[in-house]
Amino acid sequence: MNERHIGFIGAGQIGEPMALQIAGAGGRISVYARRPDVRERLESGGVRVVDSVDALSDVDILGSCLFSDAQLAEVLSPLVAQLRSGTVVYSHTTGSPSVLEKLSASAERCGVAVVDAPFSGQAETVRAGQLTVMLGGDDAAVDVVAHVVAPYASTVLRTGALGSALATKLLNNLLFAACSQLTLSAVSSAAALGIEESDFLRVLQASSGGSAAAGYIAAAQVPAAEFSKGLPRYLSKDVVAATAVAKDIGLDIEALVEATRLGPMDLHPI
Repeated sequence: MNERHIGFIGAGQIGEPMALQIAGAGGRISVYARRPDVRERLESGGVRVVDSVDALSDVDILGSCLFSDAQLAEVLSPLVAQLRSGTVVYSHTTGSPSVLEKLSASAERCGVAVVDAPFSGQAETVRAGQLTVMLGGDDAAVDVVAHVVAPYASTVLRTGALGSALATKLLNNLLFAACSQLTLSAVSSAAALGIEESDFLRVLQASSGGSAAAGYIAAAQVPAAEFSKGLPRYLSKDVVAATAVAKDIGLDIEALVEATRLGPMDLHPI
């Protein structure tokens, strides 16, 4: 990697291995992390750890892997206003394109470019360098980000203008939510017939009824019901975000949204 200074915020379950992969590839990276155990692991992996978000204001490229739009507004927006002209910012958060567009409008006044960079995969995928990342934004800025994420992303897909990657990812996540619901229902039906869950999932992986959802459930190596307990925290957010985005732009996705209700998980909390 070149000598450009990369900053990173959001060193959580996914962000931490992202930062470590960049450092492992020779990248000059500084990360803000609050938890002492995360800070220790990052430093052991060759990452420079800073004590405040403001300490990242002098970077050339700023990556972010925050959980929600609220965190983007609280943490990333104030920092963007401090960045130098020419800095490129990329956000891995799966949220609303309108929130990122507001951030971009503010950033442009400072000469800063923003790229939306949602991803598909898990922490293990990051560590293996096999993540899929979608990029939306100005071509020159996207070129920069494509180079930065290469240590942890084997597939980088350009989707067009700013916000297009997020819209693409949200539709993808609606499909994943629907497939997960239907797969879990099918697993339950198989159990009622006395079919072993592992046997049924193996059949799905080799047959036309299979999907990425079935693959994730099988790979978890825990009962499907247990695996599904952690999904609503992430999928509910995506369902809400996709519904809001569709409403904003006048897009009818009710059939997709309805499909996310067809299973045992509550993905529509009030």
